[in-house]
Amino acid sequence: MMERRLATLSLAVVAIVIALGPPAVADSLPTRIGQCTRTTIKSVEARLMDSATHAAVPDSGSAVVFANGGYQVDYVTVPAVEASRPGDPVVMCLVSIPQHCPPGDDRGRMYKTTNERTRQSWTLPDSEHMCGGA
Repeated sequence: MMERRLATLSLAVVAIVIALGPPAVADSLPTRIGQCTRTTIKSVEARLMDSATHAAVPDSGSAVVFANGGYQVDYVTVPAVEASRPGDPVVMCLVSIPQHCPPGDDRGRMYKTTNERTRQSWTLPDSEHMCGGA
C-alpha cells in the first residue's frame, strides 16, 4: 500500500514539474511571464549620460544593469534602484511581454526586481520605449 502511495505521489510531482516547466537558470533572463531568475546588479546609473564627459545627467531618471545582461530604466528617479549597489543579489521576474511587436523588436518587457540586500522591489521595463516605438 505504501509503495502505491509513493508511486502516485511521484507521478504527481513529475506532472507538476512538467506543467511548470524548467526553472530559470541563474544569470539568464526570464523568457516566460511568471518566470524568475537570480542575478546580481552590475551597475546603477542615471538614465542619461553626458556623451562628452560620460557623467550622469542629474534628474534624468534611473537605470540598472544586471550581470545576466538585463537592463531596466525609468524617466524618473526610482529610490529602490538608487539604494542598490553593484554586486547586490536580486530576483528578476518577467511580468509582461508586449503584444503585436514588429519582428525582431523585443523591447518593452516588464520585470519586477527585488533586491535581496535591501528587500526593496521595483517594476520597470527593459527599454525607454515599447516595441514599435521610437
